[in-house]
Amino acid sequence: MKEELSVLVQAQYPLIYLVTSEEERAEQAIATIAQMKPARRVYVWTVTQGMSEYGHPRTIQHNTVSPQAAIEWAMNRQRDPQRDSSIFIFKDLHPFFNDPQTTRWLRDAIASFKGTQKSIILMSPVQTIPIELEKEVVVLDFALPDMAELNQVLTQQLDPARARRLTTEAREKLLRAALGLTRDEAEKVYRKAQVTNGRLTEAEVDIVLSEKRQLIRRNGILEYIEEDETIDAVGGLEELKKWLKQRSNAFTERAREYGLPQPKGMLILGVPGCGKSLIAKTTSRLWGLPLLRLDMGRVYDGSMVGRSEANLRNALKTAESISPVILFIDELDKAFAGSAGSSDSDGGTSSRIFGSFLTWMQEKTSPVFVMATANRVERLPGEFLRKGRFDEIFFVDLPTLEERQEIFKIHLSKRRREVSRFDLEQLGKVSDGFSGAEIEQALVAAMYEAFAQDREFTQLDIIAAIKATQPLSRTMTEQVTALRDWARQRARPAASSVAEYQRMEF
Repeated sequence: MKEELSVLVQAQYPLIYLVTSEEERAEQAIATIAQMKPARRVYVWTVTQGMSEYGHPRTIQHNTVSPQAAIEWAMNRQRDPQRDSSIFIFKDLHPFFNDPQTTRWLRDAIASFKGTQKSIILMSPVQTIPIELEKEVVVLDFALPDMAELNQVLTQQLDPARARRLTTEAREKLLRAALGLTRDEAEKVYRKAQVTNGRLTEAEVDIVLSEKRQLIRRNGILEYIEEDETIDAVGGLEELKKWLKQRSNAFTERAREYGLPQPKGMLILGVPGCGKSLIAKTTSRLWGLPLLRLDMGRVYDGSMVGRSEANLRNALKTAESISPVILFIDELDKAFAGSAGSSDSDGGTSSRIFGSFLTWMQEKTSPVFVMATANRVERLPGEFLRKGRFDEIFFVDLPTLEERQEIFKIHLSKRRREVSRFDLEQLGKVSDGFSGAEIEQALVAAMYEAFAQDREFTQLDIIAAIKATQPLSRTMTEQVTALRDWARQRARPAASSVAEYQRMEF
């Protein structure tokens, strides 16, 4: 990004919009660029101080507090182009764009700056561009610190003796844990780790990661999910588990050196209650990556035009900043179901968000693995299902007899030590057509029945609870059948027995 900003300044672009919340770090980068030939002076404007020269805060220019006066002052510096080459940084000018005089003064400045060594850089954490300036401005996102910059921060926080004792592996873990934080945030969290434990070693990685959780909470649209269960808590789905385990080291440098591309994502279709969300959550522990849930309901904001699209951009930018990461979208079919005809209902907001998300999925280069689930495949736009969007599309069907036995064993072992007193084969047979969630609820219902009678629950209690339950596969037979018919030729089965049968059939 710094290289691109330097090129724009050298190429005499008159108006640049720099989106960042790191004012001090961005100013330092601009000051470095200004030292290149031809050297430029740097001036900084704020609504509280007016215009002053960078590095000389006492050189405040009088009567330049208002944006119009500051822009006029900048234009008057251009009377002798050979004498003065300057960069003018305007901080947080976006609230004044509602005033027509501000946009008019900016357009006049752009016209007078053309062909000169002068540029205006609008610096703000919010991207707000008036229509009048859309054709004139270039927008840049000021990138967060990379590993090299964070290494400088970490070294500054360590005394020389401790820096020598810190192993290369420990240093790399501390740096990777801080990826996605600003320079100030990294400095604060490294200091916090030292104050908490009196040292800064590999053991303090969790303290650094806690700052990332705060970052995600502040975002408001992403949710940081911590799952205690491992992938072994998912009954069956061996084909899907095998696929995930093969890619457990896919984001490492060793995989890049081997020539493997980074995985893009996967879509899990299936009957409700069959473990789609659980498999997504447990993948986080399997791969050792943070899991972020994207809540599409929070993305949509009708308070002002363009707000929803900005919410999505910010959420995706946050996910990229802390990558490698798993981005989890639950029930994708509900999130984008109405995108095709949204022009009649929401002015096309859903269509624009859908298009932005598809473009991001296609063009993203950051290691963000998109893991999405869906129940109603007929509601999904066709663009999602074409090859290239996801690495694989898996179908999770109702559990087989063997899988139902395994699910019963998992849930019983969580609640009781002695699982041997239950006949798992019988339970698997009587629960034909039940999903994993329905099996768990039948077991819970049996426990409540026995608890109310102040006794231990038995095999018969579980069977009675199963008999009293109407599973979804019976109440929504047509929907389940249609989903199975669609997936038979278009998706990869998650169960190993079905996958093996299809391979033999082929």
